[in-house]
Amino acid sequence: MPKSVKDLVAEANAVVPRITPEEARQKIAEGALVVDVRDNPEVEQTGKVAGAVHVPRGMVEFRADPDSPYYDQNFSRDRPVILYCASGGRAALSGQALKEMGYEEVYNLGGFKDWADSGGEVER
Repeated sequence: MPKSVKDLVAEANAVVPRITPEEARQKIAEGALVVDVRDNPEVEQTGKVAGAVHVPRGMVEFRADPDSPYYDQNFSRDRPVILYCASGGRAALSGQALKEMGYEEVYNLGGFKDWADSGGEVER
């Protein structure tokens, strides 16, 4: 039976824990990588979490694989990764892919608005 986006996101949410902005701040202080998986226009409109790396959803696997010509050295399998998007769906899917690629400590911060509304630092 074919799966819907809702099904795929539910499966991803089952393996990628959601964390609060407060938990994210603690993990960031301890050296976690923060990844914004939204599209370019979204980031241009709102800014991003201060210090976050912007990697659109479609490029996450390529940026996270050391054997890819698109590899981003900010990614390391032994470094915690915190992902976010507009509401958490793309972050969950990205997190599930990273876990399948051997990243062990992967978290979903949910939506950018949650971070901004909690007083989290934003850079434009």
